[in-house]
Order: sequence, then C-alpha cells, then structure tokens
Amino acid sequence: MKLGAFSVSLSVKDLEASKTFYEALGFDSMGGDPSHGYLIMKNEDTLVGLFQGMFEGNMLTFNPGWSQSAQNVDPFDDVRDIKAKLQDAGISVSHEQGGDTGPASFAVTDPDGNVILIDQHR
Repeated sequence: MKLGAFSVSLSVKDLEASKTFYEALGFDSMGGDPSHGYLIMKNEDTLVGLFQGMFEGNMLTFNPGWSQSAQNVDPFDDVRDIKAKLQDAGISVSHEQGGDTGPASFAVTDPDGNVILIDQHR
C-alpha cells in the first residue's frame, strides 16, 4: 500500500511561536496559510504541519499521490482504495470526507489511540 508523503501534524496553541521554534531547529515554511491557522514546515525530507485551532491532539498524516516535496507521484494508491483495504482488514474508519474521485480523506486510530489521517489532495 502506497500511503504517500508522511508528516506529523501538531495541534499548536500559538502558530507564530511554534513557527519560530521549528525555524530554530532548521525547518523552513513550505506551505500553508497562517491566516487560516496552519503552516507546513520542512527540514530536508522531514515535514511537520502546525495547526492552530483545527483539531485536538497530534496525529500522523499521509498524503497519497504526493512526494515529501508536495509533488505529484504516479502511480499512487487512491485514498478510497486504501480505505477499502483497511476496512477489509477490520479497521474502523472515521472522519470520512470527499466523493468518488479527487480529494478525499479519512482517519483511523491505532490500538494505542494514535490518530492517523490519510489525506489525498488530488
């Protein structure tokens, strides 16, 4: 199963303070929109998403169809196919969004309560 780009999505209290902290660790802003409460930070192939007021807790995020540099990757496993495989394996899916094609997402929770978001942008 090809899950695509991997990042850690952090729920932050102060977006600007978090941005400054991650910049000190060598991360640069590569995307997002502070006016909408989020930034994507990158250090080499490591991605950290900073999200203020969008969700509770931290989560792992995968973006099918994208590389670590947010470039399209082909071929890729569509989010709906990934969801079907997980459901066939008996894994419960939550927070489903999207239609039959294009962008869509869902979440699963591992046995220890860690949330994993599968979020396809294309």
